[in-house]
Amino acid sequence: MTRRRTTTADRLATLVGSVVGGPLPVRIRAWDGSEAGPAGATVLHVRSRRALRRLLWSPGELGLAEAYVGGDLDIEGDLAQGLSTVWAAHRSGAVDAPSIGVRKVPSLIGTAVRLGALGPRPPAPGQAQLSGRRHSRTRDRAAIAHHYDLSNDFYELLLDDSMAYSCGYWTDGPDGDLADAQQAKLDLICRKLGLTPGARHLDIGCGWGSLICHAAQHFGTTSVGVTLSRQQYEYVSKRVADAGLGDRVTVVHADYRDLAEGGPLAQRYRGFDAVSTIEMGEHVGDAEYPAFTQLLHDVLRPGGRALVQQMSRSETRPGGGAFIETYIAPDMHMKPLGTTVSLINGSGLEIRDVHALREHYDWTVSAWARTLEDRWDEVVTMIGEVGARVWRLYLVGGALAFAENRMGVDQILAVRPDPTGQASMEPSRRVWES
Repeated sequence: MTRRRTTTADRLATLVGSVVGGPLPVRIRAWDGSEAGPAGATVLHVRSRRALRRLLWSPGELGLAEAYVGGDLDIEGDLAQGLSTVWAAHRSGAVDAPSIGVRKVPSLIGTAVRLGALGPRPPAPGQAQLSGRRHSRTRDRAAIAHHYDLSNDFYELLLDDSMAYSCGYWTDGPDGDLADAQQAKLDLICRKLGLTPGARHLDIGCGWGSLICHAAQHFGTTSVGVTLSRQQYEYVSKRVADAGLGDRVTVVHADYRDLAEGGPLAQRYRGFDAVSTIEMGEHVGDAEYPAFTQLLHDVLRPGGRALVQQMSRSETRPGGGAFIETYIAPDMHMKPLGTTVSLINGSGLEIRDVHALREHYDWTVSAWARTLEDRWDEVVTMIGEVGARVWRLYLVGGALAFAENRMGVDQILAVRPDPTGQASMEPSRRVWES
């Protein structure tokens, strides 16, 4: 009986199985065309030895992501299904998160030598280049620029006409329209904040101006938006001028800390009827978050309302992970919902409502991902092949994280009580249902 020759794919399967501590839930196709693993399973195509080298240098999510982004690794067929298969195997305990223990090193090195995969660490494709102290003003500015100053043309392609880059509110469910979901979200925020004609409204981290323009146009507010992104500031300034909203909408290019007590903008921006911050708190950092929530309190008049829309992840079910926090939004940090609520409450604000929108973010990100695929060639022209693959992995993986409850997003409504402790809000019904 002739013994079957050990193929490159066999060696890869053995190597990766050793790293994850169990049989692979996917089928491997190696760079020489050989295959190994369960028949009919999702195919992981290892296109070059460099993919393996990346995994040896970074035996975890980041190494796998870099191999995919760099084109050294592909999942054939439905990327979401492939990622879901791997996560399901991890949840069931069939495989562990990739790791290399000391006892595994000799055999792994031997296999890597036979496969010709040893060598210097490959450069990280498309990774943010940041320096300095984490969450210093200079580093925060660079981190924001890496993500948001990518290209206005790209975001205009990816998003709907509102340019809202945050979770929509899908009143018609997942079969609804993205533009309708974003308009419903903007309306929802304005109703929760109790905005009425003449109300003074501050939006910290205003993005491309969707909320401040919507509030002024449809609720009659005088709104101020603050952004650290130069490109967003220039875009919103033109948007406001083109819409004829210059008398009611102001955009400020500044660090949010400039509004804090003692900051250069502190005295000018106080006494607001409402303050919002939509998916900006994830960029603030743990050490800085108490001061951030104190700012939300301080900019309000007594009786004024605050709305925080923020992503979350639990300590036991991590969500965003090393890839998102390295390639997409550097230094971003998502904390458990309970921690965020506690910190907001600790600033002196009273929590009035917490509204979970987790499924809505799955539907929102999935809509962006469909647009990315439908207009793939245009995306590649705008941001390059590596950039396009970064965004594909980000959007597909992000939608899956919300769908599988590894990440959440919530709207947290709070109020600054008056000196007697009163909230100036009706306690018997939810404000947005009026």
